[in-house]
Amino acid sequence: MAALSQGLAISIAPHNTMLTTQEAADLLSISRPTLVRLLSEGEIPFSMRGRHRRVLLRDILDHQERTRQEREQVLDQMAADAEETGLYDVTSIPENTR
Repeated sequence: MAALSQGLAISIAPHNTMLTTQEAADLLSISRPTLVRLLSEGEIPFSMRGRHRRVLLRDILDHQERTRQEREQVLDQMAADAEETGLYDVTSIPENTR
């Protein structure tokens, strides 16, 4: 709804839609070689159709949510560590350069 209200294009697809590696990479905003590395490392499940890898939309969305949560946890931990060590108290007043 937010995308629609901003006039952005949206697509609606069933979660069992099969994507090419390029479509999946575009959805994740990463390069196709980076996606292929993630597939090879087992980060995202895939299947082979002949010589071509195919990825379920559901698995791409799961990976996207997992990485979002991981980033959020890391940032929360960084903020807690900074608070604990007093980094927020060590701010200086900028000098006037004029």
